[in-house]
Amino acid sequence: MKKIEAIINPFKLDEVKAALTEAGIIGMTMTEVKGYGRQKGHSEVYRGSEYAVDFRPKVKLEVVLADEVVEQAIKLITKAANTGKIGDGKIFISPMEDVVRIRTQERGPTAL
Repeated sequence: MKKIEAIINPFKLDEVKAALTEAGIIGMTMTEVKGYGRQKGHSEVYRGSEYAVDFRPKVKLEVVLADEVVEQAIKLITKAANTGKIGDGKIFISPMEDVVRIRTQERGPTAL
């Protein structure tokens, strides 16, 4: 099993969710986050004063999947979240040691 964490633009969330759902990948967690990378920040003017906005609003999706569907999920997320502009986001893949479904105490891939 692997855990995919995808940091994407908020306006791409529905497209990514639809692509994953259509492929039969269900069960994900979404968190609103802020961050910056190469995109850095930008300046805005509020009531005549200019100030720096360092952190950009992003969305973090977390999905735990069986090993055999990880590459498919990465391709779907990449295609759906891509705008071709700086700041499209990143995908992080981590090994997942175990998972337990609380209601039934099932463990491993069957708990997904």
